[in-house]
Amino acid sequence: MILYHFCIIYISYHIGSGKDWDLSRKTGGLFIFSPENTKDRSKYPYRSGDIYNILANIDYIERCEEEYVLIVPSYMVGNIDYTKMIEYHKESDNDITMLYKNIDNADVDFYETSTLNIDGDRVINIGTNIGTSKNANVSMETYIMNRNEFIKSIYKCVSEGRHSYIEDFIAESINKLKIGAYEYKGYLKCINSIKSYYSMKDELLQEDIANELLYSDRKILTKEQNQSPTIYSESANVENSFIATGCIIEGTVKNSIIFRKVHIKEGAVIENSVIMQNCTIEKDAQLQNVIFDKNVYISEGKELKGDIEYPVVIEKNTAI
Repeated sequence: MILYHFCIIYISYHIGSGKDWDLSRKTGGLFIFSPENTKDRSKYPYRSGDIYNILANIDYIERCEEEYVLIVPSYMVGNIDYTKMIEYHKESDNDITMLYKNIDNADVDFYETSTLNIDGDRVINIGTNIGTSKNANVSMETYIMNRNEFIKSIYKCVSEGRHSYIEDFIAESINKLKIGAYEYKGYLKCINSIKSYYSMKDELLQEDIANELLYSDRKILTKEQNQSPTIYSESANVENSFIATGCIIEGTVKNSIIFRKVHIKEGAVIENSVIMQNCTIEKDAQLQNVIFDKNVYISEGKELKGDIEYPVVIEKNTAI
């Protein structure tokens, strides 16, 4: 059983019933639940944290028959096969297994994420990346636990009122439980800020990273959008960019990611930018270091330039 921390609206939109992934079943499959408007959640409306969100749906977890619970965040991006991690957890007889990655750019990335101090494959304490050193064992905030023990832990945390987050419970339990660390060696990006979201654009445009994330044997899929192929006019000039289906490209696009159904008209220049779906860029507009949400309209001749560290962000349904 896998529990994700996610935005309910967007995950429902992209996954739907789960039938495209054989998750729409009579037994098991995909369940999406909200922490709001439930019997248990109404008792603790002033409480925040994943422990109280899980408590709000604890009856679902109690009814499940799976032996283990795998808890995964939505903001750690990678193409991850959890099979070997689960095998390691079973063989090591850990109470909890934490997934981590050893990185050499902790001074510029993964800021304020949790870090693990490890002795062999045993977690001995949990810290925070404050960007003072390059090397760090970054916690991916992914945990495996026995389902029954997980339920007991949730009830214990709530009854004692000592923790709001699972990671806090784990940190306090290091000397009481056997907590193992399993290393992940693939590509990883933590998207916890506008800056980290924007910087992933450049990483995704690297061929080796794009191949690992999108074109490996484990495909990352969303629901089908049956769009027509993108049209490139004679005036189009595209360099080092991802262009989705359903677009019309008449201008110049460099080092950018363009979502579905975007119309970039002749003379417009888009550089180092992320343009989400259904946007229209009129003639001779100049855009550099920008992030557009859905349905943004840029009128003819407009010029928007952000900084590479601080891109200009335009919210959805905006006309400029």
